[in-house]
Amino acid sequence: QVHLVESGGGLVQPGGSLRLSCAASGTIISINAMGWYRQAPGKQRELVARITSGGSTYYADSVKGRFTISRDFAKNTVYLQMNSLKPEDTAVYYCNLESWRTYWGQGTQVTVSS
Repeated sequence: QVHLVESGGGLVQPGGSLRLSCAASGTIISINAMGWYRQAPGKQRELVARITSGGSTYYADSVKGRFTISRDFAKNTVYLQMNSLKPEDTAVYYCNLESWRTYWGQGTQVTVSS
């Protein structure tokens, strides 16, 4: 069983920054990719950023230039540095790990508001 624990969410003013972390524990045979999704109230869950074991990255257009995903696969950890946050970034952010199956964290709330 694999367990993902997110941290780093909270309340921040527009223009501020937050850094999310996701640590995976348990029996991890291999990691193909890790990523971050988010779900705002009344909206579908969407992919925000993803990083493969080879280091390739993907960003949603809405966060390009503001968010940066990085990983330490030796520690089974992925990070999301979020800068220049906007109210529309408000959502629950979920960590995702792609192995022989897909695992999800419980989510961490990010609220951008003045």
